[in-house]
Amino acid sequence: MIKILFICHGNICRSPMAEFIFKDMVNEAGLTDQFEIASAATSSEEIWNGVGNPVYPPAREELARHGISCAGKRAIQLRKQDYQRYDYIIGMEYRNIRNIDRIVGADPEHKVHMLLDYSENPRDIADPWYTGEFGRTYDDILEGCKGFLAWIMANEQELVH
Repeated sequence: MIKILFICHGNICRSPMAEFIFKDMVNEAGLTDQFEIASAATSSEEIWNGVGNPVYPPAREELARHGISCAGKRAIQLRKQDYQRYDYIIGMEYRNIRNIDRIVGADPEHKVHMLLDYSENPRDIADPWYTGEFGRTYDDILEGCKGFLAWIMANEQELVH
């Protein structure tokens, strides 16, 4: 089983979009039983009294436009022990990587990467909370997820092809 954790600042826009886009792609490929896919935040800003906020409505609506549901998802925060649990910890931008490193400490197993590092055009994925461009964010995440899945298919020996 390949365990993937997508990370952004608040876990209400980009990382849940990546989680559910990637789950949809893995399902379409018939590989659902070979993956554990989740998402988390580097901050606790969207978590109140231990309960995370749901996916931000415009992000949820953008996923729905593409036939993807994120029902029931609530923000959670990355924990130090997640480093041992997951095989890949995938951030959306360089600030996420810096904050992941702050939370988990060193990355001796090279598990921490940016999503679009798996694309032909590595770059940050802008936070739609600030840009308002949820469609563009969806497209960037889709590009990264396609590249990431292709990389996994080519490099993870345990997957049944």
